[in-house]
Amino acid sequence: MGQVTTPTARTAGAEGTADAAEAPRETRDGSPAAVPPTGLAGRAIRRLAVLRLRRWFWPAALAAGYLVQVLFRLVLVRHLDYPSVHPDEESYLILARVLAGRPTTEMPVGVVIPGGYALLISPALRIADDPVTAYHLVLGINALVSALVLPLAYAALRRLGLQRGAAYAFGAATALLPPVVFYSQFALTDAVLPALILAWLLCLHGWLTDGPARGRTRYAAGAGAAAAYAMATHDRGGVVVALTAAVFAGVLLFRKAPWRTAVAGLGALGAGALGTELLARWLHAQFTVEDSDVGGFLWKGLTDPEATQRTLTRTAGQIWYFTVSTWGIGGLAVVACLFAVFSRRTPLPHRITGGVLVALLVGTALASAAALPDDGRIDNWVYARYTSYLVPAAFVTGVAVVARCGRRALGRSAAATTGLIALLAVLVIGSAGSKLRTQGFVLWTLPDVSFLTADWGRLSMVRASTAALVIFCAVLLIRTAGGRRAFWAVGVSLVLFAGFATATITERVSQPHSAWRKPLATGFTHSAGLKPDDSVVFVWDLEWTLRTTQTFEVYRGRVWYLDPRWQPLPPAATAVVTPLPGQGQEPEAYWPAHPAGWYVDRTDTQQNWALWRKR
Repeated sequence: MGQVTTPTARTAGAEGTADAAEAPRETRDGSPAAVPPTGLAGRAIRRLAVLRLRRWFWPAALAAGYLVQVLFRLVLVRHLDYPSVHPDEESYLILARVLAGRPTTEMPVGVVIPGGYALLISPALRIADDPVTAYHLVLGINALVSALVLPLAYAALRRLGLQRGAAYAFGAATALLPPVVFYSQFALTDAVLPALILAWLLCLHGWLTDGPARGRTRYAAGAGAAAAYAMATHDRGGVVVALTAAVFAGVLLFRKAPWRTAVAGLGALGAGALGTELLARWLHAQFTVEDSDVGGFLWKGLTDPEATQRTLTRTAGQIWYFTVSTWGIGGLAVVACLFAVFSRRTPLPHRITGGVLVALLVGTALASAAALPDDGRIDNWVYARYTSYLVPAAFVTGVAVVARCGRRALGRSAAATTGLIALLAVLVIGSAGSKLRTQGFVLWTLPDVSFLTADWGRLSMVRASTAALVIFCAVLLIRTAGGRRAFWAVGVSLVLFAGFATATITERVSQPHSAWRKPLATGFTHSAGLKPDDSVVFVWDLEWTLRTTQTFEVYRGRVWYLDPRWQPLPPAATAVVTPLPGQGQEPEAYWPAHPAGWYVDRTDTQQNWALWRKR
């Protein structure tokens, strides 16, 4: 993980001693050993203090906390019955459908995307007999994987020097952060990547830390396998693989770890990359679509002189959103990691993993900024989703900085963090200018800053930065004013605030977004009278979100995209959906040369479609 030493670490020792002198004696888990009150509360506290010393207590507490995290996520998604993020969700669901052994259908996104996430959720589509049940099961899998952030964050915080109680509290806060929970409410790779990347960094750190060779070999193999699965899950995983290979090769070259462990890591990485390539080839053979050209868009965005300024501005915007969505604590981690890389007093495992964390953040932001289209949306300037998978790793690193640094070191690091947030905001505002006000605002892509500004209809970078810094300064103030005695209060407060923020964003963003899409999903299935075994042709002229949604809603049969006026109908087709012709014309006028036996079964003038069936 990232290092917790700051540029002024030489003063931290004296100040840490001062903090320790101010704090009362602590128990084994780091909580103050104050005299408990008498009565029932006192007995309960004393009983808890005894239980915390039992060997089984913390594993049981982690298991219970994990179950609570899973239940919290399931409660939030209880009203979500169908994919609403088009065409991304449908594309992963269609890949999962094929991997589950069901018939192929149209690929909504038009290319075959990585299938690692689809492989994970494919059991849901193998078990379920209808799309709503399948989608519920997929969200259940998301909850199970996303909630793993709690035990992983706890392990990371313990490795960064926090006591058990504090690590548990801040681990719970990390798992409840809006960027961690929000994307798990949809069938997207971002539901599993945060836990995966945190596990990957933990494995890297464990491999680099002195210990038995057998354990370090397992950590190295785990890091290689996790990186390969990240590449199988999303294109961002390519950056993870490149960094992992570079670390393995560098450590092997400079003999910073036993060579056998590095070879084991490279072997796991290579085997995983080979499996990823075989999976991609098999999936591509199931569809009749072109190869993805993400690399081409990326190369153009990085080399086209006209796009250079836009790419750099978007990179700064994504890093700004990342720091703001972590309430400045992630920005504090970035600052600390940057200084740690150049500090010889920092242990090598911290230096390398801290540098890798920052490199992955910048690399992801730069690559996605170059590849994103110029489609007139505000969020493309400050896109949140692609860097969100690093939020847990950065947050726990920032928490460790707050916990372990002295007042002066913490103050200087906080000033650097504030300057970083302000600089990034100024760069984006100065470059994008009026486009941040006049281009299209998509609330789903800007949930965190909308919550921070309490404005769900526009982007205000100044207000969002101010709100994040207010939270950041409040955390630091409580910590520095109360010393380590107040650290528990900070942890509990962040747990409550993160839960409130996540629940609010679900209510104001996730649920309305899904409800808005209902007429195109289960609403269309009901109004069109589609039967479970129907196979449907959708004409290209129809509204594109209707076409993409129905590739999953038509669950047992399949969907085709074609125009029956000049393309032959597939023999297995049982229904055709066409647009309505011009005003005042009969529905049959759109397809006047339809084959004998086909007729218009029903129409919808509001959504502009006609459903044809065969007699």
